[in-house]
Amino acid sequence: MAETILEVKHLRTYFYPNGAKGPELRAVDDLSYEVHEGECVAIIGESGSGKSVEALSILRLIPCPPGIIMGGEILFHGKDLLKMTDEEIRQVRGSKISMIFQEPSTALNPVVTIGKQICETLRVHRGMTKKEAMEMAIQLLDRVNIPNAAQRVKQYPFEFSGGMQQRAMIAMAMACNPDVLIADEPTTALDVTVQAQVLEELNKMRKETNTALIIITHNLGVVARYADSVKIVYGGKIVESGTPHDVFEEPRHPYTLGLIRAVPRLDLPKSSGLSAIEGEPPDMSKIPPDCCAFYSRCKYCTDICKTARPEERAVDGSATHICACFHMNQTQAEREALMEINRKSLEFSKEAET
Repeated sequence: MAETILEVKHLRTYFYPNGAKGPELRAVDDLSYEVHEGECVAIIGESGSGKSVEALSILRLIPCPPGIIMGGEILFHGKDLLKMTDEEIRQVRGSKISMIFQEPSTALNPVVTIGKQICETLRVHRGMTKKEAMEMAIQLLDRVNIPNAAQRVKQYPFEFSGGMQQRAMIAMAMACNPDVLIADEPTTALDVTVQAQVLEELNKMRKETNTALIIITHNLGVVARYADSVKIVYGGKIVESGTPHDVFEEPRHPYTLGLIRAVPRLDLPKSSGLSAIEGEPPDMSKIPPDCCAFYSRCKYCTDICKTARPEERAVDGSATHICACFHMNQTQAEREALMEINRKSLEFSKEAET
């Protein structure tokens, strides 16, 4: 197995929007996982589940106040990022661990040219001269398939389309060949064609440089195509994890089943309708810490779900498939129903072709 380069252990990041005397909002609550060299890890969950906060915690970019990393460890090559000095963590950001932020239009500085923004990373972390950095910036833009790169480096972000802005962010993030690249919703607000192009660029650069890629997304199609490992996050905690086959072919957690059912299916007749997860994402300032955060939306809920927190357990002795649910062995009928839907969709697709 490839070397483990990043370990997140029992991470807890809380927010205090009303100050120290107000209620705590447990955005990330006892979250743990590993990332191996060259691996693509997908972190999936709906808005408010804690995905982005977890990523920002890795780079210690949580605004304080109101946020604070309460505990846990983030081991990068065995060194705890949470114990590093401010200067030490600055040397890691952008150089060893890079991040593509969710909205490139707001992440890029609107009054600085694209070339200068890429050059800043190269000059700070690689000690290049202005001329060397600009030459490298042109090569990086060309590498992510931006046409006329020598001219484009002189332009401002507003002169780039959404897809080109995202490509520029990828070029900036990969400038120092980081060990870990975090992509937070890298295809937000992009049309389907551009989404595919951006994801192909990310995957190609990952393979060329052997960089570990963490994709934060709610797009299950992205995960099925590119990920080596999948983490389903709910209420600031991983509730199910495994390979794409484990999670999509043998889902056990009711939330995972709900996410899969909620994917719109163009290969089914209109009479099939749309499926949704009932209820709303939990307010983690009101949910008790010693319970399952999903209990209010779960049809399998019993009293134990409201009074105890389920621990992660291996599914049927699997070495890769983990689930945190008291009732994960009671979802067999629902899994079989999903498989039946897949069978019917395949038959419908074949009929449409003929």
